[in-house]
Amino acid sequence: MVNIHTHASKEPHQTELINLYPWELHNNGHYFSIGIHPWYIDQDRLKTDLITIENQLANPKVLAIGECGLDKRIDIPFDLQITVFKEQLLLAQTHQKPVIIHCVNAYQEVIKIKKELQISVPFIIHGFSKSLELANLLLKNDCYLSFGKYLILNENLGEVLNHIPLNQCFLETDNTSFTIEDIYKKTSDLTKKTIPELEIIFKSNFEKVFLQNKVYES
Repeated sequence: MVNIHTHASKEPHQTELINLYPWELHNNGHYFSIGIHPWYIDQDRLKTDLITIENQLANPKVLAIGECGLDKRIDIPFDLQITVFKEQLLLAQTHQKPVIIHCVNAYQEVIKIKKELQISVPFIIHGFSKSLELANLLLKNDCYLSFGKYLILNENLGEVLNHIPLNQCFLETDNTSFTIEDIYKKTSDLTKKTIPELEIIFKSNFEKVFLQNKVYES
């Protein structure tokens, strides 16, 4: 099973992508992503954090930048969030790394920035829990959607999952108590696909997006 976004390794027998921040790096043998979450932007440390991220991108265990993004529900100035987000996207494009994105009430801005900067590396919207209309808009703009706890907590999300292509989806646990097995089981129930079928699909997605050393073309 593949878990593309978690904050701590709970199931080392699975393929996990651990979310780490520049100020907490440790080499634990796992794949990981590294980024500045909009909640934790610190202007006094920003330059150092960006340098740390860029330096770490040569590490073969670093498969993505993130989570990073935009959040309109926090007190961090939105203009500052945009600046930090853009800096990380440019690093991702230069180093050909996909981006795991935190987005709250700012999907249009994320799409606009993606187009403005001509970012061609994959965007993965983590923790997706919104409407089919928004899902289709994001997919149309070459984003992937990652589903986690809301598949279990929000039954309506099953309708979204069943109307979008699974080859543009991932599963995750984030920082919840649910296991990746729980998320796969719920996905199996909702899609009527067996867990082995889902394992093949999501493993293929993971290899395509995170493990292939190729130039992402627009």
